[in-house]
Amino acid sequence: MRHSRALISAGAAAAVATWWFTDSAPYPYSQRWLLDLPLPFLTLKRLDHVLQAREGERILEIGPGTGLQSLHVAPQLGPNGQLDIVDIQQKMLDHVGRRAKEQGIDNIVPNCADAHELPFADDSFDAAYLVTALGEIPDPARTLAELRRALKPFGRLVVGEFFDRHQIRPSSLISLAEGAGMRVARLFGPPFAYYAVLRPIDA
Repeated sequence: MRHSRALISAGAAAAVATWWFTDSAPYPYSQRWLLDLPLPFLTLKRLDHVLQAREGERILEIGPGTGLQSLHVAPQLGPNGQLDIVDIQQKMLDHVGRRAKEQGIDNIVPNCADAHELPFADDSFDAAYLVTALGEIPDPARTLAELRRALKPFGRLVVGEFFDRHQIRPSSLISLAEGAGMRVARLFGPPFAYYAVLRPIDA
């Protein structure tokens, strides 16, 4: 039993080491399997708690990767709701699309686009979220400003960040949010693996 646990621990450590030293932005499709590994504190249950997705809402996800969060959130929106996903890699969007089809999820709309220039009208979304994605974007301030524009006046934005070379620390996020006309309303989790809920300053 101890030997098995040691092997599992060694395997997990090797996976983390691989992820750390090969981490690049955007995350390469060839290493997509790492994107399905659960991260401490950034669980789907905690995402549910902070995002509070509701049936009939239109929600935006930036950087869906292989769809770990997308395939969890989309069904919560029901047949009248919609999850738009944005990625600059068409392969990632196609991957999520295949998985959604396999699971009978038909309310995910893919958009191959740059997060610096979102292809949506003002006030389009009830909520938006990014999990381990904001820090990988070259100009996160510009992306936050775009998200603020695309969100409805009382919309909510959830940012999930995990400790790696691209992580945006909580203090930096507070400053970036203010520059984009938003405020960090709440923080959940430790600094190395946190979710933040952002709201428009005037909301």
